[in-house]
Amino acid sequence: MKRALITGITGQDGRYLAEFLSGQDYQVFGVVRGQNNPKAQMIQEENPALELVEGDLTDLSSLIAVIEQVQPDEVYNLGAISFVQLSFRQPELTADITGLGVLRMLEAVRIVGGSENNPMRFYQASSSEMFGKVRETPQNERTAFHPRSPYGVAKVFGHNVTVNYREAYGLHASSGILFNHESPRRGLEFVTRKITNSLARIKLGLQDSISLGNLESARDWGFAGDYVEAMWKMLQQDTPDDYVVATGETHTIRDFLDVAFRIAGYDDWEPFVSHDTRFERPTEVDLLMGDASKASKELGWTPKVGFEELVERMYEHDLAWERTKAGNSSA
Repeated sequence: MKRALITGITGQDGRYLAEFLSGQDYQVFGVVRGQNNPKAQMIQEENPALELVEGDLTDLSSLIAVIEQVQPDEVYNLGAISFVQLSFRQPELTADITGLGVLRMLEAVRIVGGSENNPMRFYQASSSEMFGKVRETPQNERTAFHPRSPYGVAKVFGHNVTVNYREAYGLHASSGILFNHESPRRGLEFVTRKITNSLARIKLGLQDSISLGNLESARDWGFAGDYVEAMWKMLQQDTPDDYVVATGETHTIRDFLDVAFRIAGYDDWEPFVSHDTRFERPTEVDLLMGDASKASKELGWTPKVGFEELVERMYEHDLAWERTKAGNSSA
């Protein structure tokens, strides 16, 4: 039985990846920072086979101890300060965890079992936010980076140091440059989930409106459950490499609103949406659209869930969730 270690286990990607790997007969370990993590019980109930181990991306010694304890065949580094807006408010923390955290994980892998004779395999969660002010559309593995947030800058560091460890030490280290991927498990602070959850509450009469920032931002949105399979496929290759993972389609926030409100039975979303500059970034990423032809050709990976199905899944989940919460509160 293969053993996999996942950082960022409480996030949407960590949860989907743990389920996927369990389905592939892996023994899965998730890294949590402290035993009192409020989400630990939730993910244990969701995936009883998952084993939690204590580690901290800001502490190299703890990461070495975790890898020595688990002796994983594969390490998936998904842990990060992943909310871009927060990275502007906490840039130093973002750099420490999202950037230097990658270096610490790689160093721990190298020290414990990253030699060519003991080829522990490493996956780094890179991000389309690294492209930022894009030089070309669509973006592929050769597109230059121009990050527009502390989060994007930290991800560029993490990506480049992964390449460096691959070249310098012969580590089987690959990066997935994942474009935006969503799901019903997305945090409520992210705009897509904010829209579907607020819309569900509007439908149930629990709130009146949604406050949003820039509606013109265009993103390449896919389903997180599809994208974790691409992560796994990268680590099954004989040779490590970097891959863009994307749908090849782009949609604006307005498009997302159009689809979500139509699914909910509304003809017009504008009466329910207000603009709030607090939700705008100091430097915006206007357009992201990925070219995943390399992943398709070399990994045999293609997305299964389309844009409208993704929005519908998120809305229907939030409608059921809010209805259950409302029923419990009135009981």
